[in-house]
Amino acid sequence: MPAGAAAVPAGPGKDTVENPYGLEALWKGSDFVAKAVLVLLLVMSMGSWYIIVTKFVEQGRIKRQARGVDGGFWNAQTVRQGADTLEEGSPFRFIAEAGLEATRKHEGLLGQINLNDWMSMSIQRSIDRVQSRMQDGLAFLATVGSISPFVGLFGTVWGILNALTAIGVAGQASIDKVAGPVGEALIMTAIGLAVAVPAVMGYNWLVRRNKAVMDDVRSFGGDLHAVLLAAGNSGAGATAAKG
Repeated sequence: MPAGAAAVPAGPGKDTVENPYGLEALWKGSDFVAKAVLVLLLVMSMGSWYIIVTKFVEQGRIKRQARGVDGGFWNAQTVRQGADTLEEGSPFRFIAEAGLEATRKHEGLLGQINLNDWMSMSIQRSIDRVQSRMQDGLAFLATVGSISPFVGLFGTVWGILNALTAIGVAGQASIDKVAGPVGEALIMTAIGLAVAVPAVMGYNWLVRRNKAVMDDVRSFGGDLHAVLLAAGNSGAGATAAKG
């Protein structure tokens, strides 16, 4: 062993030395505020990934249902029979049911509205509701992507403030006394960025997929409007539409 080199004694049964500057050290050495910041970032990260996965599954299910519309709904004899071929909870069935409900309610004061306008309004309302449901959770992703870097930065500033305060009280300003606490505090900023990047990318990705899904929904609504309008303008057709 070279002269002047000091061996680091290893305790009995201890093969490795714990990292004094890792996440575990940060958690154990942090106060209530820093721990609250870490927990908040963890909750935001878990919420973001949950929304990304669930929205991806939901969009995939609607795309599959859109492919089933061509094989079942448009081959039916009436709109009622076509609606019965669609899955329960499907946005396409919801729109078809809304269109059929509009044909039944076109009477009284509502009957004074032009049939074309009444059908258009009814179907558009149902499409708007589908779109609103498709956007659920996207606001959370946008919020996480916007604020999580600042939450992490707040944790860093708070950690550095506490570290410098402790160093000033102790009266020791050597590099090992400064680098450790400051380095641990900077981990907060890294965690904030690690939470923000997936949220922003997931938000943009889901918005693009939502647009493709809503194109299919709007196309279905437009075709349904034309079918119901044609059925409403003919006596036999109206009976066929209502089933």
